[in-house]
Amino acid sequence: MITRVTAPRLSGCLVVNGMPGSGKTTVTRLIADLLPRAALLRSGYVAELVVSGRVWALGEPRSEARRQQLLTNRNMCMLANNFAAEDITPVLDYALFSRELLDLTLAQLTRPVMVVMLAPGLKICQDRNAARDDDERLDFDYSPLEAELDREVGGVGWWFDTSALTADETAARIIRDAPHRAVVG
Repeated sequence: MITRVTAPRLSGCLVVNGMPGSGKTTVTRLIADLLPRAALLRSGYVAELVVSGRVWALGEPRSEARRQQLLTNRNMCMLANNFAAEDITPVLDYALFSRELLDLTLAQLTRPVMVVMLAPGLKICQDRNAARDDDERLDFDYSPLEAELDREVGGVGWWFDTSALTADETAARIIRDAPHRAVVG
């Protein structure tokens, strides 16, 4: 088992992506806790810095949602680069569903960039999302999302089937294997 004492340093930026319910929030917290020096950057928290007039990524009007999503992206990347420059591994909990947003992110981040797509399967993600508290649950149609993710960002990074692993096992495997399996660009 990996502990903070035995965990290797990860240089560059670690982006953990996946559908709602894939385990991003739990796993990124565990990874950040295990690494010797890490900063946890959650896109949802950065987006919520906009207090008045915030429009979530799938909200209306679409033009404002996109503008704020791009702003969140720039801010996430700037924060990540600042931490990486100080030898603190940025662990980004980020839902990157479009190739455009993924490419923008990759263009802005300090190298190396490791992208891990948590992929426990659609049913597991749906069940986990349904079990969340009302204020944390995302109500939307999962059906097209899996195909959209595969079409838009498929083949980028390490698509990691975590369906048979605990969150602790997933975090330990990411720390161990991401430098060899998840580096992009």
